[in-house]
Amino acid sequence: MRERWLSGLILLLFVALASCNKSERSGPLPPKTGKPAYGDTMVTGSIGEPSTLIPTLASDSASHEVAGLIYNGLVRYDRNLQLEGDLARSWDISADGLVMTFHLRRGVKWHDGRDFTSRDVLYSYRVTIDPKTPTAYAESFKQVIKAEAPDPYTFRVTYARPYAPALESWGMSILPAHLLEGNDITRSPLSRHPVGTGPYRFREWVPGQKLTLEFNPDYYEGRPYINRYVYRIIPDSSTMFMELKAGGVDMMGLSPVQYQRETGSTRFREGFGKYRYPASAYTYLGYNLKNPLFSDRRVRQAITSAINKDEIIHGVLLGMGQIAHGPYKPGTLAFNPGIKDFDYNPERAKRLLAEAGWKEKNGAGILVKDGKPFQFVIITNQGNAERAKTLQIIQQRLKDVGIEVKPRIIEWAAFLSQYIDKRNFDAVIMGWTIGQDPDLYDVWHSSKTGPKELNFIGYSNPEVDRLLEEGRSTFDWRKRRRSYFRIQEIFAEDQPYTFLYVPDALPVVNSRFQGIEPAPAGIRYNFIRWYAPKEAQIY
Repeated sequence: MRERWLSGLILLLFVALASCNKSERSGPLPPKTGKPAYGDTMVTGSIGEPSTLIPTLASDSASHEVAGLIYNGLVRYDRNLQLEGDLARSWDISADGLVMTFHLRRGVKWHDGRDFTSRDVLYSYRVTIDPKTPTAYAESFKQVIKAEAPDPYTFRVTYARPYAPALESWGMSILPAHLLEGNDITRSPLSRHPVGTGPYRFREWVPGQKLTLEFNPDYYEGRPYINRYVYRIIPDSSTMFMELKAGGVDMMGLSPVQYQRETGSTRFREGFGKYRYPASAYTYLGYNLKNPLFSDRRVRQAITSAINKDEIIHGVLLGMGQIAHGPYKPGTLAFNPGIKDFDYNPERAKRLLAEAGWKEKNGAGILVKDGKPFQFVIITNQGNAERAKTLQIIQQRLKDVGIEVKPRIIEWAAFLSQYIDKRNFDAVIMGWTIGQDPDLYDVWHSSKTGPKELNFIGYSNPEVDRLLEEGRSTFDWRKRRRSYFRIQEIFAEDQPYTFLYVPDALPVVNSRFQGIEPAPAGIRYNFIRWYAPKEAQIY
């Protein structure tokens, strides 16, 4: 999630574009008579279990979803995707953009009762850039040449050169120095029993089953209305949906099939509100570029040409999404509408494969080169029906051009720790969240291929490296846009990913909860203001 401080006009344009995204709520509006009241429990379902509750060490969405209610950053995005203060009440930026001074809120307490101060911010910065910390997020903070805490409620950073995502980067979770300083963060008990400043405090973690958070009575914005937040781990979406209808889950993300075909009854519409808006995310087929099978970009171009993305949009998403042509959502300012992606063309796929040396076929109709058949494994995570169905379609389409795909669906924790982190895969179907700032450095720069870093496919292109560095080193949006437009042109040729689709987000929430206000930021930005009227509470 990234934005820059100097380009106010660009920020307004981002907001305008986001506001134009279609957003809808299905089902009856909640009753207007319910008054805000404290109490009740929100139970949400997730297919994945967090890996750690120290956000600096986590690269999975499950960890950050839970940690987002436990910790705060110095800044955050509001409902309209504009940066506002969080633990920082305000900030000053020098005329050249190189010095940023944060004025911290007074009276903020850690969950153990200790005062939050600039010491905590300074520690969070230092531990993030520490080479011994296995984190994917150090790069933004390595741009800082000086960090200081001149007093308990002031924190100042100096940059050597313009760094466009600077302000947004301080949305990182601030960690408690008094509990971590001088200790090995990778061995800290906070990974399972976190202490933050956020609206919810940690209560328990039952591995493989659930995590429970309870309201923070001392939260600086006022205590949340909902007393408890329970994060239930249910690896199968169909099982989760049954739990939703039975009352065991209050909130989940629906599949397109569930949204369109299984939620239309009067009883369901009275019991739940469902929402739809374009997600800030995309799904892709990524290649392990260390695997010789994928070293020739003509092979990657051929695979993309063999895949019918429109078939996936309509057959898997039921039209509730759009084709992805690169790492930006269509319609945003960084998106290059002129890129020429490889559309569905099986004959072109066969021609490209032949040019790459895949000309002969064995008795099973599979291409053979140097006596070896063209076959590989595509992995994806358990519990995501759309990715599993997408894999099936890709398997069939690649078979049509002589490539044998072996699908493998893996439990979430093992998928991350044993396959992604260890680069132990041929190809993978995954998704990325698209940040507000267009900076792509952490995912695509050739220096970010180390353990726990995000360029796990091993992509390396000197021109892309240069453009990534140029794009983040200026506040001039026109120059940045030129860099990102060119990067998309290179990706369209290199095909390091086959960019598949941008899905619609399809959350559903039990109708007893009110205060939900859909906005460009989605629906969860104001979760602490959600409530269940006293007469509707069940816990």
